[in-house]
Amino acid sequence: MRPPMTTQGAQRLRQELEHLKSVKRPAVIAAIAEARAHGDLKENAEYHAAREQQGFIEGRIQELEATLSNAQLIDVATLDVGVRIVFGATVELVDEDSGDEVTYQIVGELEADIRLGLVSITAPISRALIGRSEGDVVQIEAPGGRRSYEIVAVRYG
Repeated sequence: MRPPMTTQGAQRLRQELEHLKSVKRPAVIAAIAEARAHGDLKENAEYHAAREQQGFIEGRIQELEATLSNAQLIDVATLDVGVRIVFGATVELVDEDSGDEVTYQIVGELEADIRLGLVSITAPISRALIGRSEGDVVQIEAPGGRRSYEIVAVRYG
């Protein structure tokens, strides 16, 4: 089965890929050429650092290309799922204990980034939310203990 990915997530990865190819790769190639010009490569720390950086960049480029070619893209704006939470939903929650509000979008594992509010479909919070609706209260086992959240809004797109 191909891993799901939102079209927005795929666009973010394509932008990163383009940046790596058009900015980072040429910069590291130039750094390698400059370090080579300094002479003896055995004791040239700049050269070795640039080569290591090149390896990381090339590895990330390959990873992004493979991810994008294997993913099943889903345009969440076109989903007609009614009021139930499914893949791609953006869910607004209120912590019943603290009153804190949080917003998460349920996305594929390959695009998850908690700093952006993107949680993997395999994460415990996502598993607790799938199939639920606005107004439901869900219990989530968090590292700090069990938390109760009320689902206050669900939207797609």
